Amino acid sequence: MRNQGIGSWPARRDRRSPRRTALLHEGRAIDYAELHDRCTRLAHALRGAGVGRGDRVAFLGPNHPSYLETLFAAGLLGAVFVPLNTRLAAPELLHQLTDSGSTVLVHAGQSAERVKELAEGAGVGTVLAVDGGPGAPYEELLAAASTEPVDEEVGHEDVCLIMYTSGTTGRSKGAVLTHGNIVWNGLNVLVDTDLAGDEVALVAAPLFHTAALNMSCLPVLLKGGTVLLESSFDAARTLRLIERHRVTCMFGVPTMYDAMAAAPGWADADLTSLRNLLCGGAPVPTRTAQAYLDRGLAFVQGYGMTETAPGALILDRADSVSRAGSAGVPHFFTDVQVLLPSGEEAGPGEKGEVVVAGPNVTPGYWNLPEATAAAFRDGGRFRSGDVATVDEDGYVRLVDRLKDMIISGGENIYPAEVEDALLGHPDVAEAAVIGVPDARWGEVGRAVVVTRAGATVTAEELIAHLEARLARYKIPKSVVLAPDLPRNATGKLLKAPIRARYGA
Repeated sequence: MRNQGIGSWPARRDRRSPRRTALLHEGRAIDYAELHDRCTRLAHALRGAGVGRGDRVAFLGPNHPSYLETLFAAGLLGAVFVPLNTRLAAPELLHQLTDSGSTVLVHAGQSAERVKELAEGAGVGTVLAVDGGPGAPYEELLAAASTEPVDEEVGHEDVCLIMYTSGTTGRSKGAVLTHGNIVWNGLNVLVDTDLAGDEVALVAAPLFHTAALNMSCLPVLLKGGTVLLESSFDAARTLRLIERHRVTCMFGVPTMYDAMAAAPGWADADLTSLRNLLCGGAPVPTRTAQAYLDRGLAFVQGYGMTETAPGALILDRADSVSRAGSAGVPHFFTDVQVLLPSGEEAGPGEKGEVVVAGPNVTPGYWNLPEATAAAFRDGGRFRSGDVATVDEDGYVRLVDRLKDMIISGGENIYPAEVEDALLGHPDVAEAAVIGVPDARWGEVGRAVVVTRAGATVTAEELIAHLEARLARYKIPKSVVLAPDLPRNATGKLLKAPIRARYGA
């Protein structure tokens, strides 16, 4: 095959394991032969709509087979896939469609008004409708399309997708990921998590985020396993699906795993099929890890970002207890350093910025040369913006985001540390710590806390809880009890709106 990109994966799997089940979705099974056939047909349909090398094809919808079919079909043509976050508001989606210059929009599960507004506003010429609404009917196009092989020359250096960062500050940036970035990240996952060919991976986290797509879904398909696609996450249903389909692997963020452990069926759920519990997107609270250890399950914890496709660091199951709180060591084909502001490597225990290099690292941001230049240090090392320490054995411990650090009276306070201590209180469901202006210290911490249902804990009791666990300067000077905290689709706290709402 001339196509060395991920668009060729369905064809390569078809010739090796055509009758293995590739996808399960809402009771429907698609084997690798059918997946290859459908991706080929869609590639011909897209080519008929004028899509060629380098053209951008956007997808807006929940987890669905058509998401992966569109990704692979675009890859067959050398086109660029643009996944869109369904949780964004119309102006944000318009920005991403316009910024990427997408000429095709494939949509599922969207209102007709929304699709029409986006297509007209962004000047998208071709719209494909998976389940009704504006545009050409997706299934009819596939049924009428050719099944002749498509074998464009696509290399690892060619752009595979543009994945927009969450954009918690300012407009989102399109991180460019090449076919090589995706391939090497997939190899990292296979080497470092020992995925097997008989994996059944539950993917309920949204595929429009990098971890669900690139840490579980695509590596499992590369290995020839089965991906069970869920359009949304429900904790009780997840427990039933694990039992019914003998799920071996799943990716989730801590809030998802917390919800499962709190679901009514948790105590009696049969979880014996699970081999790989992948967790990322946010630091894993101690209590979350302990809840699963009590069931004989240990997390494979990861750290990464959209720009590294996303794997950078990984903490193996075997280290989950002895190295609790660590983000692990670099993935096999990836190099990670913790650098001081001077550019020197941090010594054991010293705080510095995490930088990442390797074949999984983005070449830059879409049409943003200045932002691209600012994101890299000498030698092509990507600047994460995260603060960490590294120990004598090379294990990296994330401290916090550089931009979230609070400087109070000359002391650095890292909110993640304080938040983890707050979550150790039995009445605390969620916690965020932000900096607020202070006449004496310049800035002090404020805790914004969501309590568990029925809890009556007071701010004074929470402060007392922290006094036994943290240095005095780290303890927030005020506590606000809130009904909820905003998070993005990966479970990360959105500090900007929290500051805007509670930082006065």
